[in-house]
Amino acid sequence: MKFDPQKHKRRSIRLKGYDYSAAGYYFVTICVQNRLCLLENTAVSPMIEKWWDKLPEKFPQLELDVFVIMPNHIHGIIILRDMNDNDETIGGGEPHGGQPRGVAPTGGVAPTEGVVLGEMVGWFKTMTTNEYIRHVKQNQWQPFPKRLWQRNYYEHIIRNERALESIREYIQNNPANWLEDQLHPKAPPNKFNTL
Repeated sequence: MKFDPQKHKRRSIRLKGYDYSAAGYYFVTICVQNRLCLLENTAVSPMIEKWWDKLPEKFPQLELDVFVIMPNHIHGIIILRDMNDNDETIGGGEPHGGQPRGVAPTGGVAPTEGVVLGEMVGWFKTMTTNEYIRHVKQNQWQPFPKRLWQRNYYEHIIRNERALESIREYIQNNPANWLEDQLHPKAPPNKFNTL
């Protein structure tokens, strides 16, 4: 079936009117296409982590917080900094405390030199997909149909310290809760696995 923009309207899951280049904390989930468990291969995880860790090299205004690789998705907290602001707040609110993975505090709502969250996620998807394809050809990694990652990604704007701590805990505990995870291949459909 050919794409018809009149019939096939893609609904954005982004918050309408929100500036995704604004400094702040973002909880990001990126899913493998069709919930295939391609990331459980022990050789795949280091490759995924390598490109995640390279995000701040490519985008200097970005910092990383907690991160986990699940069999068919990843979760992480991305921090966009206002390069000119030293305010130690989350979303312009409460002061920020301890920070895993070398994270520095960020400011409230200032733009981060025009780079939006979606561009960063897109770059990560491109780099991991390209390397995955090389390994399919050279190392017999399990091939994927059409694309490695789902077309979209899920993001949540973290607005305060309590939400940040709750999301960190969720990410860190996700591997232990895999069988009950909403992205488990046997889970019923929901907003995550219909992206």
